[in-house]
Amino acid sequence: MKMLTFNELAHRLPPRKAISHKGDYGRLLLIGGNRNMGGAIMLAAQAAVCSGAGLTTVATDEVNHTALHCRLPEAMVLNWENNDLLISKIKGADVILIGCGLGLETISVRLLQTVLINIADHQKLILDGDAITLFARNPQSPTALKTLATPHQKEWERLSGLAPLQQTEISNQTAVKRLGIDVVLKKHGTELYLAGSEPQRINVGTPAMATGGMGDTLAGMLAGFLAQFPRHYRQAVCGAVYLHSHIAQGLAESRHVVLPTDIISRIQTEMKEMIAPEE
Repeated sequence: MKMLTFNELAHRLPPRKAISHKGDYGRLLLIGGNRNMGGAIMLAAQAAVCSGAGLTTVATDEVNHTALHCRLPEAMVLNWENNDLLISKIKGADVILIGCGLGLETISVRLLQTVLINIADHQKLILDGDAITLFARNPQSPTALKTLATPHQKEWERLSGLAPLQQTEISNQTAVKRLGIDVVLKKHGTELYLAGSEPQRINVGTPAMATGGMGDTLAGMLAGFLAQFPRHYRQAVCGAVYLHSHIAQGLAESRHVVLPTDIISRIQTEMKEMIAPEE
């Protein structure tokens, strides 16, 4: 499998225009965070904001609202039980991320179905965590412009039917084509399966990343990159995946464990290397 290197990503994403506003950098909706896993959606939201999303709204359990307001005042918050408002936010978003701390309860199923029913063919959808498990139980042909799933190997097994030892490049490509989605397969040497592109894997990362919330942070970065760079889909996905592990690898030189919040604190600085010089 072809290796994705930093040279392919350096200075490839467009700089911000001198005359622009927050609406130019994407409207992002994140859905997740039940009563027990509010931290997951907070990490994703913080990563998305720090990755440059213009407007970020979080639909989550009401119990998380105060903590989210305190932790991330840049984000707007809504009660995920307010179905009419949720549908309105779905229809107004450029990118929707669902799954971080979503849970597998009845409301989790309803939230995913609400997204799948209301999303349009000009929007991008990211399925992470519990949303992948729920989607695997009832796979549907996606109506979004792009649907990107971010499974680890066991989640990919549920979605593809392939046990970890069966997850070869060819088998994964076949499953991705059958499902009609793009996949970031999280593992040692994360693999990217994007329609119209040759599969690639990254050559960065560290076992110091093996801690809770790391995948939520990546999902948030992907959402932020896709919201901000709508016309550069492949570069945005590859850039977010690579940068996530690249930051962690650098931090691990002086730390035994790298926390998701450590990575988030470095996004704004490190991603400058991926932005093209201003003309």
